[in-house]
Amino acid sequence: MKSFPMFIKTTDRRVVIVGGGEQAAQKARLILKTDAKILLVWPELEPELAELVVEGRAEHFADRQVAGVFKDAAMAFIATGCPGVDSAICGLARAVNCPVNVVDRPDLCTIITPSIVDRDPVVIAIGTEGTAPVLARQIKTKLEQQLPVTLGGLASLVGRLRPMVAANVARSKRRAFWEWVFNAAPLSLWSQGSEREAARQIKDAISMGGAPNDTGQGQLSVVAMRDAPSDLLPLRAVNRLQQADMVYFSTDIDIGALELARRDAERVRLLESGIGDLSGVIDRDVRAGSKVVVLINDMSQFASTSPDAEVLHVGQPDRVFGDRQTA
Repeated sequence: MKSFPMFIKTTDRRVVIVGGGEQAAQKARLILKTDAKILLVWPELEPELAELVVEGRAEHFADRQVAGVFKDAAMAFIATGCPGVDSAICGLARAVNCPVNVVDRPDLCTIITPSIVDRDPVVIAIGTEGTAPVLARQIKTKLEQQLPVTLGGLASLVGRLRPMVAANVARSKRRAFWEWVFNAAPLSLWSQGSEREAARQIKDAISMGGAPNDTGQGQLSVVAMRDAPSDLLPLRAVNRLQQADMVYFSTDIDIGALELARRDAERVRLLESGIGDLSGVIDRDVRAGSKVVVLINDMSQFASTSPDAEVLHVGQPDRVFGDRQTA
């Protein structure tokens, strides 16, 4: 990556937009989705921008001497329509370390505006580092179709309920609880318009101390890579990696598979000579309630005493140790 994706807080902060025409208006529409204080900098504003000032949704600074407006600003957008003026003003912003985006000048930008899927407070940003904006818009369209319009409402509800969860659900059960909320009945009910029923089930689960489907038992999934690249991993293996507390991996697998694991999962490298020695440790992790994934090429190097351990073969049907088949 040449740009690191992150979110910039806007509460009680100022965003500067330099310009008074349509390009500046486009940036203003974007920032109006946030709670930032908008400062419009240009002698004359087109009607849409002027109306924002009248309504009190933005402030207007008409002086062309703009050097002072960038200090302590969260970010700045420069859209005067004149390449020379844009370059000069960009220099002023960067001189005080203000993150800056110059319209249609990626070479001058220190920040890049992504395509955004807005389900406030759920926000998805899609970027291509300025190389393929059409592709970013296509991805945005697909995500817009997949994500319920009401998803933000569910996220807001659970945000308000987090203190209740902290008080009633044990720390060891919270991740399973949130996975149930966003993968099972609550999300389905909410998406179908049954918000009250979804909220009732969530609150009932909180009062009961956790998700109704949480058995507290650990799980072992062994993914037999067989020298396959990580992009051939079956969907179930990807799902297990995203749920894992512990990921054990052999040194000879495609390391890209580790990128699919959740960020805070503990990772342990398996040395070829020590795989058998660690199998007992892995089984103890499972008995302690952890979700464990083992990424390995050669299944002959690994044995487990766990009777329900899954084995997921890349390119072959899923199975478990023994004869029982998984769905």
